[in-house]
Amino acid sequence: MNTPQTSDTDRFRPFDDAFDEGRALTLLRDTLNGADDGELFLERARSEALVFDDGRLKTASFDASEGFGLRAVQGETTGYAHSTEMTESAMKRAADTARLAVGSGGGTIADAPRRTNTQLYQPLDPITEAPFAVKLDVLREIDDFLRSLDSRVVQVSATLAASVQEIEILRPEGTRLTDVRPMARLNISVIVEKDGRRESGSSGGGGRAGILGLMQRDHWQSVAREALRVASVNLEAVPAPAGVMDVVLGPGWPGILLHEAIGHGLEGDFNRKGSSAFAGLMGQQIAAKGVTVLDDGTMPDRRGSVTIDDEGTPGAKNVLIEDGILVGFMQDRQNARLMGVEATGNGRRQSYAHAPMPRMTNTYMLGGEATREEVLSGLKDGIYAVGFGGGQVDITNGKFVFSCTEAYRVEGGKVGAPVKGATLIGDGATALNQIRTIGNDMEMDPGMGNCGKAGQWVPVGVGQPSLLISGLTVGGAAA
Repeated sequence: MNTPQTSDTDRFRPFDDAFDEGRALTLLRDTLNGADDGELFLERARSEALVFDDGRLKTASFDASEGFGLRAVQGETTGYAHSTEMTESAMKRAADTARLAVGSGGGTIADAPRRTNTQLYQPLDPITEAPFAVKLDVLREIDDFLRSLDSRVVQVSATLAASVQEIEILRPEGTRLTDVRPMARLNISVIVEKDGRRESGSSGGGGRAGILGLMQRDHWQSVAREALRVASVNLEAVPAPAGVMDVVLGPGWPGILLHEAIGHGLEGDFNRKGSSAFAGLMGQQIAAKGVTVLDDGTMPDRRGSVTIDDEGTPGAKNVLIEDGILVGFMQDRQNARLMGVEATGNGRRQSYAHAPMPRMTNTYMLGGEATREEVLSGLKDGIYAVGFGGGQVDITNGKFVFSCTEAYRVEGGKVGAPVKGATLIGDGATALNQIRTIGNDMEMDPGMGNCGKAGQWVPVGVGQPSLLISGLTVGGAAA
């Protein structure tokens, strides 16, 4: 199949269609006179989602938006104004608001981000790659396929979602930076019933690529079979034990625990303000030896990758923890300047209506030397957690609670019956130091993560190898 790119005639051209570049630049410079930093951020975004549920098309949605955000930064203060009205008069009103942050001035505009020739994903529009009717046919096929596979299937829900975000950033020294960010995802959930008991399973993923690959029959059948497998496992699950015990985390998506319990605490703003559990620990041993954690925005086509971040800084591969030692934080431009370090390509925002802040991209732990079998053999009495659902984390102390969507009882190094209702409870700093064995099977998640912070959501990736962690609290039914 062809993968059409965004045509030249359809390109987002705000300085051709909405603003005069020269006047916009003059206004921006006047706004930022005496400021430390700032930019004009322009965006056009489109998204589509089709949800096929219980044998019918339940939802078909399309959203389109465009607007700009104008930011002025002075010290720790940020002035930000945004509008959906793409006119010079709206920009002047925004400038008056943003200018309030500059006060009496005194700052000197920071250097522009370095330029990059790297392109991590194709500038295409996945929404237009296939007709609506073809997408609907694929969703209907998924429903029929799962019901034909297993008579216990009582409900199927399948979602095809696609979006494209086009951005342009204008800086006061005249630099213009652009990016076109595609995203596509397929998700399938299934409910099975046996003897009056119902259980569910789900699978899916995607990334910064077109939607056609997700619609290939061999791909969606694989995803459908995995969702059915998880549901079938849970149908046979027994109540999870409760207590303090050792836990093996599977590779890939379980890295969401790493993302939440550790990753947020390594973002620059929390550490500059001293609110992170890791504040003041740079250069110190904060994890077991062998633990190396990176945040990498340069992985091609990954959900969390950014050719440039939302301030124009190129995406980067940043080491956060090296052999257990804290060596770096994730930084946007403002926090990097205030902490006297370089920006790391982690300045991200949900849309033009939001100011950027330090955010993760693709966060993962490197693999070790043990095979998965060797990792599991070290688990004498505990839980093998393969899949995770929702969780909660307190950034200030790293305490977390995560629910398992697929987990197994392990005794004597042998994987036994699946368990349901298991939750993992602990704190990130302690868990890092209680890692006993690191597998050689590092995987990234299939492309399903979204991260929330201060009311903003951005797509992210996670990954890890199999890990044996001692002394986590497992919540569940009493054994």
